[in-house]
Amino acid sequence: MKLGARILKTGIAIILALFLAQLIELPSPVFAGIAAIFALQPTIYRSYLTVIEQIQGNIIGAVIAVVFVLMFGNEFFIIGLAAILLITLNLKFNLENTISLSLVTLIAIMVTPGDEFIEFALLRFSTVMIGVFAAFMVNLVFLPPKYESKLYQKNTSITEEISKWIRISTRNATEHQLLKADIEKLREEILKLEHLYVMYKEERDYFKKNILAKSRKLVVYRQMNTTTKKALDTLKRLHRYENEILHMPESFQEAIQQELDCLINHHEQVLLKYIGKIKPEAAIMEGHECLNRKELFELFLSQQKDFVDDNKQILYHMMQLVSIIMEYGEHVEHLDTLITSFHSFHKDDQHLEVETKIEE
Repeated sequence: MKLGARILKTGIAIILALFLAQLIELPSPVFAGIAAIFALQPTIYRSYLTVIEQIQGNIIGAVIAVVFVLMFGNEFFIIGLAAILLITLNLKFNLENTISLSLVTLIAIMVTPGDEFIEFALLRFSTVMIGVFAAFMVNLVFLPPKYESKLYQKNTSITEEISKWIRISTRNATEHQLLKADIEKLREEILKLEHLYVMYKEERDYFKKNILAKSRKLVVYRQMNTTTKKALDTLKRLHRYENEILHMPESFQEAIQQELDCLINHHEQVLLKYIGKIKPEAAIMEGHECLNRKELFELFLSQQKDFVDDNKQILYHMMQLVSIIMEYGEHVEHLDTLITSFHSFHKDDQHLEVETKIEE
C-alpha cells in the first residue's frame, strides 16, 4: 500500500490542530482535529477557498446555535430545527461544502449550555476555526501538490496504452472481449485525466512570468487531453468495425494500418518533444510521411466502385472510421504546433521540471 501525500498531510493537520488547541488551553480540542479533517483540500487554492467558506459557514452555525439556545433552549427537537435552518441557509448562500463542519459547530455549542454560554460558544467556534487554519497551513507548507507532472505522466501512460491497442487492432490480433474491457478502463482513466487538469488549473502562481507561462501550459495540456481522447475514439471505432475492416481490400487495410502507425508515432514523439526529449524543430517519422487529409479522403472514395449496393453499409462504417482518423490527425498536428510555439516562447521554462520529476 502506497502512503500518499494526502494521507500524510491529514495526519500532520490533525496533530497540528490538536497541539494548537491544547497549547491555547481550549476546552475539547477534539473539535479542532475534526475541523482539520474536513478542511483539508487537494490544492492550495481550494484550501484557501475552504478557509473563506468555513469562516462564513461556521459563523452562521454559531449565530444560529446561540440564538436558538437563548430563545428556545437546547432540547433535542430544538437542535434538529436549528440544524434544518442552518442547512437551508448554507444552501441559499452557496456554502454546501461547509454544511458538515458548521453542523459540528452548531451541535458542539448547543449541547452544553451553561451560565457563561456566550463565552463557551466563542471558545467552541475558535476551536473549530483553529482546525480549519491548521489544515490550510499544512496544505500550504507540507508537500504542496504538483499536478503538472502527474498530468503529463497520466497523459503519456494512457497514450501508450491506446497506441499499443491501435497497433494490435490494425493487425487483426486483438481478443474482442479483452479489448472491450480495456476500453472501459481507458474511459475511466480519461475521467481521472480531466480531473487532474482541473486540479492543475486551480494551482496558483504569484509571479507574472509564471502566470503567463502557466496560461500557455494550460492551452497545451487541454489540447494534449483532447488529442488523447481522440486517440481513444479512434480505437473504439477500430474495435466496433473490426469485422467490416476485414471485408475491405487488403490495399485499403494496409493503408489504414500505415496511416495509424504514422499518427501514433507522431503523437508519442510530440509528447516527448514537450519535455525536451526531441528537438522542437524535429519531425521524425518512421517508414513514410503521414497522408494528408485530402489523400486519406481520396483513398476512401476510391473504394466506392468496388462495393455493390448490398455492401454499402460497410462503406458507411468505413467513412466513420476514416473521419475519426482524420480528426485524430488534425489534433496531433495542432498539439505539435502548440508545443513548438510554447518552446519558442519559454525555452528555459518549467517543462524541464516535469522531465526531472519523471526521471526521479
